[in-house]
Amino acid sequence: MSTNLSKSDSTGKTPEDARPQDAQPAAEGAVTAVDPRLLVREEGFAGYWSEFRRKMRSGELGSLPVVVGLVIIGLVFQLQDSAFLGAENLSNLFVTAAGTGLIAVGIVYVLILGEIDLSVGSVSGLAAAVFAVLNVSNGMPEWLALLLALLSGTLVGALHGFFFARIGVPAFVVTLAGLLGWNGLMLEVLGSNGTINLDDSGLVAGLTNHYFSDIAAGYGLATLSVAAFFTLSFRDARRRAAAGVPSRPLSEIVLRTAAIAVPAYVVAWLFNEYKGLPLAVVIFLGVVVALDFVLRRTPYGRKVFALGGSVEAARRAGINVSAIRISVFALSGTMAALGGMFLASQINAANQSSGAGSLLMNAIAAAVIGGTSLFGGRGKTWSALLGVLVIQSIASGMALLGIASAIQYMITGAVLLAAVVIDSVSRKTQKTAGRA
Repeated sequence: MSTNLSKSDSTGKTPEDARPQDAQPAAEGAVTAVDPRLLVREEGFAGYWSEFRRKMRSGELGSLPVVVGLVIIGLVFQLQDSAFLGAENLSNLFVTAAGTGLIAVGIVYVLILGEIDLSVGSVSGLAAAVFAVLNVSNGMPEWLALLLALLSGTLVGALHGFFFARIGVPAFVVTLAGLLGWNGLMLEVLGSNGTINLDDSGLVAGLTNHYFSDIAAGYGLATLSVAAFFTLSFRDARRRAAAGVPSRPLSEIVLRTAAIAVPAYVVAWLFNEYKGLPLAVVIFLGVVVALDFVLRRTPYGRKVFALGGSVEAARRAGINVSAIRISVFALSGTMAALGGMFLASQINAANQSSGAGSLLMNAIAAAVIGGTSLFGGRGKTWSALLGVLVIQSIASGMALLGIASAIQYMITGAVLLAAVVIDSVSRKTQKTAGRA
């Protein structure tokens, strides 16, 4: 009796009876569901236009607001002063933006978690002071002093993450304490003199002062970037097509590549019209691309987004929440230290004002203005690049026109508020449309 029961379920069906049967043909007149993304591509440009309108109505704005903002800023300042879009000004703009932009890249990761790091300014100044003391005061080789300065940022960030993830102290409080404490430690490291000048021909000085004067460097980087974008897009489309899922047609890939190629070659031409391709830009772009790959193409990046979406859901999925949090704050500290090296390179010194002023607010504002959500779960490293270009463009334009820095702060604050308002409205619209 027990044997018969073991071979049947409560309905009396045996396992053989319960096996899935071949799918029956659809009833006459039934309509087969089609992936809407396939319909978009079949309809051509009309389909893409309707898809664009749907995204706008549902609040999926992406990077559109900041791109439009950059265009408007460029046009306004160019009409006021024709030097704004000149080769010299744009080259200096990109180089100056690199330090703050690198710090903002680390902030992007923290914001995706739905947290904040208020210590990055002080950490950047501390790293610069550590490098200066080790290299200049103690004669340590530059490469080793630079490595230890970056590691100091990593350790500081990991310490913040430990108190936040393991002890349970809010990130706001931990990093606010870090803002004060690491600034004090920086002053102690610098000593009574308060300023340590760096070697003007050294490794750190070259971060923002070295240019690749050969025109092949600028155009070569543009060509490499465009070719890499096309190759990756084409391979992704083939892989998706082979798997039987919607993929971009070749015509769309070509158009998207052209949209990337035009600004890439224009910027390369502008660089070559001045001193050539800046090393700072190469490093900045390299870091943005590398960390974007980590964020969007690796299991680690998916875990970061998962925590930003729901910590409890991530924990139930088996993600080590504490480890991810500590690693993200360690990354933020490392990027703050790297950005501090670029900022020290610009003035060729480490002093008591390193990491002070508006640096912290500019780094956070760059990430938010570029499109990273303050509410967590959404953002890209490219947000740091776009956002810092907005902030630096405003600063550069104001400087050309001789407008006081007070006005610059007010305008930057207004832009930041606008970015947060757009983010908030976008989230509400997506919830209403059922896409959040």
